[in-house]
Amino acid sequence: MSEKKLTHPVVEKVVQTFYLAFEEKNVPLLKTVVTADWQYIPSISAVAQCRGADQMHDIFNHLGRALPDMKISIVDMLIQDKKVGIRAQVSGTQSGQLFGVAASSRQVHFAIHSFHEMRGEQVAKTWHLEDWLSVFQQIGQFPPDA
Repeated sequence: MSEKKLTHPVVEKVVQTFYLAFEEKNVPLLKTVVTADWQYIPSISAVAQCRGADQMHDIFNHLGRALPDMKISIVDMLIQDKKVGIRAQVSGTQSGQLFGVAASSRQVHFAIHSFHEMRGEQVAKTWHLEDWLSVFQQIGQFPPDA
């Protein structure tokens, strides 16, 4: 039996909700758009084998303290079959510790790039890169372990 072909409006809605969940640091919202076995690559979770939206609890808590006003703007979305490519811009104020760097109260802006693999109307796998070098250059300090 063949899988139903996804339409671009459906994929766009799922992906927009995905980034809204990150912006709001909202695991229950993320659960609505990712599969139960969703893979986030590279995994920065303390539990590397954890899959699904629950792996984001610690990350969302960290981001909530570090960048509480974080906004994510999708710049480009490319959809081909079950794959979605995203180029986005993140902005926010570093109001709390970020990877060991004390709060600076500075505005930061940085790029993120992601590729998502869809399974049905949910994201099954995400490959994700963030431009942290740019962030720490804007803050004027690098993490102590860098």
